[in-house]
Amino acid sequence: MSAPVLDLSGPALRDGLDRLLDATAQAGGVGAMVELLRAKSSFFGELVGGGRATTLEETGLLALANFMPTVRRRIGGWIERNDVATLPVLIADLLDRQSPLASRWQNFLAAFPADRAHRWVRDLAAELLHFTTPDQVPLMCRWVWDRGTGTGLLRQIWYEDAPCPDPGAIADDPSCFIVLAEEISGFLREHGVFRDIALTQDLLMAHIYADYINDRGASFLNAESKFAADPLAHTRRMLGLDIIGVSGMRARVKLPADFNERRGPRARLGHGEHHADS
Repeated sequence: MSAPVLDLSGPALRDGLDRLLDATAQAGGVGAMVELLRAKSSFFGELVGGGRATTLEETGLLALANFMPTVRRRIGGWIERNDVATLPVLIADLLDRQSPLASRWQNFLAAFPADRAHRWVRDLAAELLHFTTPDQVPLMCRWVWDRGTGTGLLRQIWYEDAPCPDPGAIADDPSCFIVLAEEISGFLREHGVFRDIALTQDLLMAHIYADYINDRGASFLNAESKFAADPLAHTRRMLGLDIIGVSGMRARVKLPADFNERRGPRARLGHGEHHADS
């Protein structure tokens, strides 16, 4: 299968980078945000990298989901209705680099119903693949590109004189995201000196899409007033960094209804109360 052709807008990317640099100026710069993403990646690697996924326990799974904004509000309900022991096996197969990425991706998604209630599964796969090997697998979350809804970052950086991407023509499979990553990483190398291109790319994509969300009144993420005051609030949220605060990590994952009864008082995923993201 031939690689897709993406008509990306250089001006849109440059404007997005300028906005990102301005927004991060008061937060330690791009490097400080990338360090947080690097810590997230290290955490993912410790729990499921190097073949460790087969021994992943429920608390570890929920801790990972805490870093995934669209997963953390759904996975608790899934655990209540399903055998959670099946998920580590599926994750291990997903992360087994002896098989082609495309087949691992499709096999994981095919293990769940293809309905609205399970859309979070794709984001789970995308985050696990990317943050265990960020230099090898691009971020393939729905907010980057979702052919089913015709939405995502890809639309916001499409060349204005080219036809808008046809959801039926541009598949949301690894081939698309690999090309997208190559294009944006090339842009970053031409327009700055960044120590970690893969994670800086995540940050740039998230901030461009976050600006789009802000422009639309923040309804997409059901935002509170705090988002208007913080230009990085949506960006952090989309990358799962909103759980990190000055006092440590805060658990925002929606737990299974009987989690505390089954696990006891030591089963805490972070500081503060547990929150269900809307």
